[in-house]
Amino acid sequence: MANHASSKKRIRQTLKKTARNKHIRSTVRGMVKKVRQALDTQDGGAAATALKVATRGIDMAVSKGVYHRKTGSRYISRLTAQVAKLVSS
Repeated sequence: MANHASSKKRIRQTLKKTARNKHIRSTVRGMVKKVRQALDTQDGGAAATALKVATRGIDMAVSKGVYHRKTGSRYISRLTAQVAKLVSS
């Protein structure tokens, strides 16, 4: 257990930051899941709409520092390629 005031403060800050990051990460996962479900059902319109929402969410998570910049880019790139493949076929 922490004894110094500064270490107690760090614990409080870490708990807040962890909760915030967990919320953002799970929200983004839900957005990505909606894109994948639309891809599974072969619904191009729904997939494109869900991709817009997911892209915005991933970019927001990257700006908050939840995901690394290149991780966010990779997620967006792969989802976009899958949606483009569905829409073009």
